[in-house]
Order: sequence, then C-alpha cells, then structure tokens
Amino acid sequence: MSDLIVRIGDCQVSKDPSHRLITYALGSCVGVAIYDPVAHVGGLLHYLLPDSKIDPEKAATNPYMYADTGIPALFHRAYAMGAEKRRLRVFVAGGAQVLASELFQVGKRNQLALKKIMWRAGVLTEREELGGEHSRTIHMAVDTGNVFMKVAGGAAEQASGPHYQPMQQRERAHSA
Repeated sequence: MSDLIVRIGDCQVSKDPSHRLITYALGSCVGVAIYDPVAHVGGLLHYLLPDSKIDPEKAATNPYMYADTGIPALFHRAYAMGAEKRRLRVFVAGGAQVLASELFQVGKRNQLALKKIMWRAGVLTEREELGGEHSRTIHMAVDTGNVFMKVAGGAAEQASGPHYQPMQQRERAHSA
C-alpha cells in the first residue's frame, strides 16, 4: 500500500486501491474524508481555517486551506472521478482546542464552518470526531473506504467502515 500524504491546506483524491490517504496532526484544523463505495473513490482534505474571505488571493491559489473553498473542491474532485453525492460516506475529525488559551477559537470556528457547509449541501456525516484537546491523525484505505484514527497519546481505532471495532495497540505513533 502506498501513502498519499495530505498536508495542511491540502487534498488528495484517488481511485487506486493500493493508495492510503493520510493526514497528520489535526489540531484545530479539520480533516474531511469522503468515500463512494460504488465508484471506489476516496478523498481526504485537511483545511486550516474556516473562511477564505480573510485572504481571497491565497484562497485562489490554494482553496484547500479554507473550509468554504476546500470542502466544495474536495467533493468536485471526487465527482470528476465518478463519485456521486448520494452515495458518499463522510467522516470528519479535528477542530480541537489544543492550546489552553486559544484566543481565536479556530477549532470551534472550523467546526461551525464545516457544519454550515455540509448542511447547506445536504450532506450528512457518518461519523464525527470533533473538538476536545488532542490532535488526531487519520488515514483512509482507498480499497475499502475504511477510515482509521489515532488520537495523540491514545490507541488507534477504526473510525468508520462496515465493521467498527477498536484496532490493535500495534497501530501507534504516526499510524492512524
């Protein structure tokens, strides 16, 4: 299995069953994983901020940095590969408050932006792991659409898929 790393302000979409989409350290950022089980298309977005209006020029060059431009771009890339909105399974994680004195509450603002965008688009999430105080790492196996998550300092677990069960302790460190 080959890893496609999704960095901060980045997105990857694939139909290749040998790919694993992975993003690390979702603190106040949010990761959005989508999967169409019929078209076998998986996508993963790691957005940093809720609203592109704070820097429209930057959003034009990198829409994945922002919820309001990145989430639609993720979905459109998946549609271009044959995914259909009505079949998508959606998993989201992140939006934590990792610093005790986070003045701007970016994690909460990212969560709110996500919920507004999904609601307006008529998209329901299968599972949400939002908030808290710890960062998360997630990965998706494109062959099955299963999403695995690791919370900083905790054990990894299967976060979504046909058989939700805790994973073995061997999945540690930067594995999700």
